[in-house]
This record gives sequence, structure tokens and C-alpha cells, in this order.
Amino acid sequence: MALETTLVLIKPGGVERNLIGEILGRIEARGLKITGLKLVNAARETVEEHYAEHKGKVFYEGVVSYLVSGPIVALSVSGENAVKAIRAMMGATNPVDAAPGTVRGDLALTVEDNLVHSSSDPEAAARELGLWFPEGTL
Repeated sequence: MALETTLVLIKPGGVERNLIGEILGRIEARGLKITGLKLVNAARETVEEHYAEHKGKVFYEGVVSYLVSGPIVALSVSGENAVKAIRAMMGATNPVDAAPGTVRGDLALTVEDNLVHSSSDPEAAARELGLWFPEGTL
């Protein structure tokens, strides 16, 4: 059994479209536990550090500006194989390539507004959770 904790961000588009409950419901229906939850206006410094590995890439400034453009929901999600389970539930980064039944496949249309972020692996999850939940989680 691989108990893990991962980060999910519901981006400004998901918050604006009132999809918080839909996304939380899917996570909980899968059997995963919400161990941290907050609605925040992200500090630019936090977002820049979060995406630091992409600095200098063509999409970097756009994604940083987008994440600070409105409120986001930061979630800590725990459970068996949580990282891979969440990644599968969210779907491909580009929603037009995401399978039906995934968050992006069902609810998003563009890569620029693909609704959610989820950690890529357990190491990234630990780093990202430290950024978004410096106070810790349950």
C-alpha cells in the first residue's frame, strides 16, 4: 500500500466557473481524502517558485500571470497511490487530448485554461505542498 499526499490546484477558471464542488466531489468519490483546503489569491512569488523549473520557457509568464489573476483553491489530497490517481483523474494537460470522464476531458477546452494542476510525482508533491501549505496539513 502506497499512502501518499499530493497537491491539487483548482485554477482561476475553475473557481470562476463554480467547479470547486464538482472537482472535490470527484476526488472524494474516488476514495481519496482532502487533508488541506484553502481559497487563496496566490502570491506571485509562490507561483514563480512553484513553476521555477519552467522559467525561460515560452509559456512561463502566461501561466504565472494566469494563476495570480484570480482566486485559486489549493488542496492537499491523501490516499493510496494519490499522486497517480489524481493525475489520471485530471486527464491530459491539453483538454482536447484528455479522455472523457477526466476533469479536463469533461470540463475544459484549452490548455491555457485546463482548470487544474496536480503534482507530477511524490517528490514534486512534497515540494509543492510545502509552498502552498507552509502551515502543514491534517
